[in-house]
Amino acid sequence: MSSRATEGADKEDGERLPVIVVSGSPGSGKSTIARALAERLGLRYLYTGDIFRSLARSLGVSVAELGRIAERDPSIDLRIDKKTLEEAKRGGVVIDSHLAGWVLAGIADFSVYLKAPLAVRVKRVAGREKTSLSEALMDIVGREESQWRRFKALYGFDITDLSVFDLVIETSNYEPEEIVEIIINSLPRRVKARLHR
Repeated sequence: MSSRATEGADKEDGERLPVIVVSGSPGSGKSTIARALAERLGLRYLYTGDIFRSLARSLGVSVAELGRIAERDPSIDLRIDKKTLEEAKRGGVVIDSHLAGWVLAGIADFSVYLKAPLAVRVKRVAGREKTSLSEALMDIVGREESQWRRFKALYGFDITDLSVFDLVIETSNYEPEEIVEIIINSLPRRVKARLHR
C-alpha cells in the first residue's frame, strides 16, 4: 500500500459531494470494493464497465473484441469518458473505472488504484466469468494490452504510471471489508467533511 499527499486545496467546486475513483486492473477487486465503498459512504455508484459491456452486447461482440474495435475507433472510449466526466461533475459518486484515475485526475477528490498479482487476478476472473484459467489469462492480457495501446494513443496516458493516485493497495493481502476501511481511513479531512453535507 502506498499513498501520496492529498491535503491540498479543495477542487474547483468545494460545495459538491465528493468524487472518489477506484481504478485497477481486471481481477484486482475494483468493482467489489467500489460498490461496497459507495454503500458505506452513501454515495452513488457508477461502473463504467457496464457502459462498455452494454455497448459490446448491442454490437454483438465480446468485451475483448470491442476493445480491439476501440483501438481503431476512439469514439467508443470518448463516449464512455464523456459520461464518466458528466457523472463526476454532479459529485457524490464512487466511480469504478479502469481509466478514470487518469481522466479525472483534476476532478476526483480521492483516487485509489487496486492491484494484485496476475495469478490471483486470473483465478478471480475465471471464477467470476465461469471460464478456464487459460481463458481468463488470455482475457486479462488481451484487455490490458488493448487498454494500454488505446489510452496511450488517445490521451498519452501511461497506465503503468500510478503516480496520479492518492492510494495504491495490493488487494491479495486483505479482505474486501479491510480494503474499504483502509480507503475510508485514508480519506483526507476535507473529503470526509464534505461527505456529511
